[in-house]
Amino acid sequence: MPAIDRGVRRAARTRFAMVALGGLGALAIITLSLHRYGLSTLSVDLAAIRGWTAGDGLYDYQAPGGETRAALSPALALLLAPLAVLPLPAAGSLLALASVAALVLASVVLAGPIARRYGHRRAMVVLTIAALAMLTSPVRATLGLGRTDLLLFGLVVADLVALRRAAWTRSRATWWPARRASRTLPDRSLRHRLRRVWATGAWAGAGTGLATALAAAPVLFIGYLLLTRQRRAALTALATAATVTLGMLLLAPDETLTWYGTALWELDRAAPISTPDNQSLAGVLARLYGFSAPPVLVWFSFGVLVLAVGLIRARSAHADGDEIAAFTLVALTCAVAGPVTGQAETVWLIPAVLILADTATRRRLSARLPRSARFAGAGFAVAALLGYGLLVAGPLWAYGWNATALALIVLVNALPWRYGSAPAIPELRPAKKPAAIPVPRGG
Repeated sequence: MPAIDRGVRRAARTRFAMVALGGLGALAIITLSLHRYGLSTLSVDLAAIRGWTAGDGLYDYQAPGGETRAALSPALALLLAPLAVLPLPAAGSLLALASVAALVLASVVLAGPIARRYGHRRAMVVLTIAALAMLTSPVRATLGLGRTDLLLFGLVVADLVALRRAAWTRSRATWWPARRASRTLPDRSLRHRLRRVWATGAWAGAGTGLATALAAAPVLFIGYLLLTRQRRAALTALATAATVTLGMLLLAPDETLTWYGTALWELDRAAPISTPDNQSLAGVLARLYGFSAPPVLVWFSFGVLVLAVGLIRARSAHADGDEIAAFTLVALTCAVAGPVTGQAETVWLIPAVLILADTATRRRLSARLPRSARFAGAGFAVAALLGYGLLVAGPLWAYGWNATALALIVLVNALPWRYGSAPAIPELRPAKKPAAIPVPRGG
């Protein structure tokens, strides 16, 4: 027993030391990012919010010495309003800490099933993935510029938890009918109802709806939910987004009407579309043609094609049980087809690299796959290494060659998904009809 106690204490000290080192490393990255980027986006947003509270219009503010204007929704402005009373470094630090917390929680959702599949400790795998993600350029830019992309990322990823719980509930009702047919009196207390809502995943779509109300880009996830016939989650997302929007319409009618009527459609409000930081298809086309904006017909044609390919592949990934890959494909499609995709908005490349690495490991360790398939796993491993190298590399090298835009387009068309990787027990499907011509055994 004493030897066992010493081993337990040694393991606890090791975990505490690793968590402490991880926290110090996160603080160092936050400090360097704040110094490198100078919270330029947050400074414009907070200045616009201060002018709004003083009686001016939220979208009337313009940064001195430039053409940068506030490009945040009224709901997001209301969320950031408490930071406007703080000094800029303090506000940026608080927003960065909240973003890091969202990144760690998202890492639990994305990397937890992978750790469980390979028999590793979830905490160590999650901390490792989060530490590697902290080194990437999208995370550094989000923290340094003072953007909320990691918070939106966490909200969308939270719906993955709800969808998993909903799938588990449906599966359990299928293989455990006695539980479903129970005649015991239900507990109608508020605490029990809230616990049931959490356990059954009935809140699926709330995170996506809130993210859609804060920023327009996540609306594509609602379209994906409708496409994959996850109607309850889609309706929850629509109801959440509509509730927040109507609430802002009552609180700030002028700003809400201005945002949805004018400011949202000013694509060059924060920066010109042709800027090298814009790694969307529109930015690439604008730079290729040498214009400040892309040719509308060319952009629309290729954008619709990319949108169709991305949503079709996301639906296939959902049908094969890989909801993480489906969400990643939707986000990458939005990044390619959208008008503006800055450095901070490519954060969904991180789960894409994680999917590539997991696919390579699965093919390498699977004994049932033929040698050619395991050889293809080496290609996925190389792609994961190159993708992570691209994320860690500085924006000057990646953006100068449009490397990030090219990676986004390639991943939309070639990102693999893992068959049956969902942790929930699959639902029992009706048996297939017997073939008209029986196949001999062993055929």
